[in-house]
Amino acid sequence: MDKWNVGILIFDNVEVLDFAGPFEVFSRTRLQPGPEARRSDDSAPFRVFTVARSAAPVVTTGGLRVLPHFAFADAPSIDLLVVPGGFGTRALIHDEDTLAWIRRVAASARKVTSVCTGSLLFARAGLLEGRRATTHWGAHDLLQSLSDRIKVERDLRVVDDGIITSAGVAAGIDMAFYVVETLFGRDVADETAHYIEFRRAAA
Repeated sequence: MDKWNVGILIFDNVEVLDFAGPFEVFSRTRLQPGPEARRSDDSAPFRVFTVARSAAPVVTTGGLRVLPHFAFADAPSIDLLVVPGGFGTRALIHDEDTLAWIRRVAASARKVTSVCTGSLLFARAGLLEGRRATTHWGAHDLLQSLSDRIKVERDLRVVDDGIITSAGVAAGIDMAFYVVETLFGRDVADETAHYIEFRRAAA
Protein backbone atom coordinates (compact mmCIF):
# COMPACT_ATOMS: atom_id res chain seq x y z
CA MET A 1 0.00 0.00 0.00
CA ASP A 2 1.19 3.50 -0.87
CA LYS A 3 1.25 5.19 2.54
CA TRP A 4 0.89 8.93 3.02
CA ASN A 5 3.74 10.60 4.90
CA VAL A 6 2.12 12.87 7.49
CA GLY A 7 4.56 15.50 8.77
CA ILE A 8 3.45 17.44 11.84
CA LEU A 9 5.41 20.59 12.65
CA ILE A 10 6.22 21.11 16.34
CA PHE A 11 7.93 24.03 18.05
CA ASP A 12 8.39 25.58 21.47
CA ASN A 13 5.05 26.60 23.01
CA VAL A 14 3.04 24.50 20.58
CA GLU A 15 -0.40 23.60 21.95
CA VAL A 16 -0.33 19.92 22.93
CA LEU A 17 -3.72 18.83 21.59
CA ASP A 18 -3.14 20.78 18.37
CA PHE A 19 -0.52 18.26 17.28
CA ALA A 20 -1.36 15.26 19.49
CA GLY A 21 -5.00 15.12 18.37
CA PRO A 22 -4.24 14.81 14.64
CA PHE A 23 -1.30 12.53 15.46
CA GLU A 24 -3.67 10.17 17.28
CA VAL A 25 -6.26 10.18 14.51
CA PHE A 26 -3.84 9.64 11.64
CA SER A 27 -1.67 7.11 13.46
CA ARG A 28 -4.66 5.00 14.53
CA THR A 29 -6.46 5.01 11.17
CA ARG A 30 -6.71 1.58 9.58
CA LEU A 31 -8.39 0.45 6.39
CA GLN A 32 -9.27 -2.83 8.10
CA PRO A 33 -11.62 -2.47 11.10
CA GLY A 34 -11.26 -3.66 14.65
CA PRO A 35 -8.79 -3.54 17.54
CA GLU A 36 -6.62 -6.31 16.11
CA ALA A 37 -5.89 -4.20 13.03
CA ARG A 38 -4.16 -1.68 15.30
CA ARG A 39 -1.57 -4.26 16.38
CA SER A 40 0.30 -3.82 13.08
CA ASP A 41 0.72 -1.19 10.39
CA ASP A 42 -0.36 -3.50 7.59
CA SER A 43 -3.58 -1.58 6.82
CA ALA A 44 -2.37 1.81 8.06
CA PRO A 45 -2.66 4.37 5.25
CA PHE A 46 -0.54 6.96 7.06
CA ARG A 47 3.06 7.10 8.30
CA VAL A 48 3.04 9.88 10.92
CA PHE A 49 6.02 11.81 12.28
CA THR A 50 6.91 15.13 13.88
CA VAL A 51 9.32 17.70 12.45
CA ALA A 52 11.03 20.63 14.18
CA ARG A 53 13.73 23.13 13.32
CA SER A 54 16.29 20.92 15.05
CA ALA A 55 16.45 17.57 16.80
CA ALA A 56 16.46 19.25 20.21
CA PRO A 57 13.51 18.62 22.54
CA VAL A 58 10.51 20.91 22.09
CA VAL A 59 8.80 22.32 25.18
CA THR A 60 5.05 22.64 24.64
CA THR A 61 2.48 24.74 26.43
CA GLY A 62 2.13 23.18 29.86
CA GLY A 63 5.77 22.15 29.88
CA LEU A 64 5.57 18.78 28.12
CA ARG A 65 8.92 17.91 26.54
CA VAL A 66 8.71 16.24 23.12
CA LEU A 67 11.55 14.83 21.04
CA PRO A 68 10.94 15.42 17.30
CA HIS A 69 11.33 12.54 14.89
CA PHE A 70 13.13 14.75 12.38
CA ALA A 71 14.70 18.17 11.93
CA PHE A 72 13.97 20.38 8.92
CA ALA A 73 17.24 19.29 7.33
CA ASP A 74 16.61 15.54 7.43
CA ALA A 75 12.83 15.14 7.25
CA PRO A 76 11.48 12.79 4.58
CA SER A 77 9.12 14.02 1.91
CA ILE A 78 5.73 15.05 3.29
CA ASP A 79 2.44 14.24 1.57
CA LEU A 80 0.20 15.68 4.29
CA LEU A 81 1.47 18.70 6.21
CA VAL A 82 -0.05 19.58 9.59
CA VAL A 83 0.87 22.95 11.13
CA PRO A 84 -0.51 23.26 14.68
CA GLY A 85 -0.91 26.40 16.75
CA GLY A 86 -0.20 27.64 20.23
CA PHE A 87 1.42 30.76 21.63
CA GLY A 88 4.65 29.76 19.89
CA THR A 89 3.22 30.80 16.54
CA ARG A 90 3.52 34.46 17.55
CA ALA A 91 7.32 34.22 17.41
CA LEU A 92 7.31 32.06 14.29
CA ILE A 93 5.39 34.59 12.19
CA HIS A 94 8.68 36.51 12.21
CA ASP A 95 10.88 33.45 11.66
CA GLU A 96 11.83 33.30 8.00
CA ASP A 97 13.49 29.87 8.28
CA THR A 98 10.25 28.29 9.48
CA LEU A 99 8.13 30.20 6.97
CA ALA A 100 10.46 29.15 4.14
CA TRP A 101 10.24 25.51 5.27
CA ILE A 102 6.43 25.71 5.30
CA ARG A 103 6.37 27.24 1.81
CA ARG A 104 8.72 24.58 0.47
CA VAL A 105 6.84 21.65 1.98
CA ALA A 106 3.42 23.05 1.05
CA ALA A 107 4.52 23.41 -2.57
CA SER A 108 5.01 19.65 -2.94
CA ALA A 109 2.56 18.23 -0.38
CA ARG A 110 -0.65 16.59 -1.54
CA LYS A 111 -2.64 18.14 1.31
CA VAL A 112 -1.82 21.10 3.54
CA THR A 113 -3.60 21.59 6.88
CA SER A 114 -3.45 23.70 10.02
CA VAL A 115 -4.91 23.63 13.50
CA CYS A 116 -5.71 26.70 15.57
CA THR A 117 -3.21 29.53 15.06
CA GLY A 118 -1.13 27.43 12.70
CA SER A 119 -3.10 29.32 10.05
CA LEU A 120 -1.25 32.49 11.09
CA LEU A 121 1.92 30.90 9.75
CA PHE A 122 0.18 30.04 6.49
CA ALA A 123 -0.99 33.64 6.25
CA ARG A 124 2.51 35.02 6.81
CA ALA A 125 3.89 32.54 4.30
CA GLY A 126 1.45 33.90 1.71
CA LEU A 127 -0.46 30.64 1.35
CA LEU A 128 -3.92 31.97 2.26
CA GLU A 129 -4.17 34.84 -0.21
CA GLY A 130 -7.62 34.77 -1.83
CA ARG A 131 -8.71 31.83 0.33
CA ARG A 132 -11.22 31.18 3.07
CA ALA A 133 -9.65 30.12 6.37
CA THR A 134 -10.24 29.89 10.10
CA THR A 135 -8.28 29.80 13.34
CA HIS A 136 -8.82 29.87 17.11
CA TRP A 137 -11.65 32.26 17.98
CA GLY A 138 -9.24 34.41 19.96
CA ALA A 139 -7.10 35.00 16.85
CA HIS A 140 -9.74 35.76 14.21
CA ASP A 141 -8.87 39.46 14.14
CA LEU A 142 -5.14 38.74 14.12
CA LEU A 143 -5.52 36.41 11.16
CA GLN A 144 -7.54 39.03 9.32
CA SER A 145 -4.93 41.69 10.09
CA LEU A 146 -2.27 39.68 8.28
CA SER A 147 -4.01 40.06 4.92
CA ASP A 148 -7.20 41.65 3.69
CA ARG A 149 -7.25 38.99 0.97
CA ILE A 150 -8.10 36.26 3.47
CA LYS A 151 -11.79 35.56 4.10
CA VAL A 152 -11.86 34.64 7.80
CA GLU A 153 -14.61 32.15 8.60
CA ARG A 154 -15.56 32.79 12.22
CA ASP A 155 -18.28 30.16 12.70
CA LEU A 156 -16.79 27.01 11.14
CA ARG A 157 -14.61 24.37 12.78
CA VAL A 158 -13.04 23.17 9.52
CA VAL A 159 -12.58 25.15 6.30
CA ASP A 160 -11.34 23.55 3.08
CA ASP A 161 -10.41 26.04 0.39
CA GLY A 162 -7.51 24.22 -1.19
CA ILE A 163 -5.68 24.55 2.12
CA ILE A 164 -7.51 23.02 5.09
CA THR A 165 -7.64 25.10 8.27
CA SER A 166 -9.42 24.41 11.52
CA ALA A 167 -10.51 26.30 14.60
CA GLY A 168 -8.76 25.98 17.93
CA VAL A 169 -7.22 23.06 19.79
CA ALA A 170 -9.76 20.20 19.81
CA ALA A 171 -11.03 21.24 16.36
CA GLY A 172 -7.84 19.70 14.99
CA ILE A 173 -9.35 16.30 15.70
CA ASP A 174 -12.35 17.22 13.56
CA MET A 175 -9.96 18.38 10.84
CA ALA A 176 -8.07 15.10 10.92
CA PHE A 177 -11.27 13.08 10.62
CA TYR A 178 -12.36 15.32 7.76
CA VAL A 179 -9.13 14.43 5.96
CA VAL A 180 -9.54 10.71 6.68
CA GLU A 181 -13.10 10.78 5.37
CA THR A 182 -12.10 12.76 2.29
CA LEU A 183 -9.37 10.26 1.42
CA PHE A 184 -10.83 6.93 2.55
CA GLY A 185 -14.55 7.42 3.09
CA ARG A 186 -16.99 7.89 5.93
CA ASP A 187 -16.86 4.28 7.08
CA VAL A 188 -13.10 4.37 7.72
CA ALA A 189 -13.36 7.72 9.49
CA ASP A 190 -16.27 6.58 11.66
CA GLU A 191 -14.60 3.27 12.53
CA THR A 192 -11.43 5.10 13.55
CA ALA A 193 -13.47 7.50 15.68
CA HIS A 194 -15.17 4.51 17.30
CA TYR A 195 -11.79 2.92 18.04
CA ILE A 196 -10.46 6.02 19.84
CA GLU A 197 -13.92 6.61 21.37
CA PHE A 198 -14.35 10.06 19.83
CA ARG A 199 -17.91 11.18 19.16
CA ARG A 200 -18.04 12.80 15.73
CA ALA A 201 -20.67 15.39 14.91
CA ALA A 202 -23.52 14.08 12.76
CA ALA A 203 -23.07 14.75 9.05
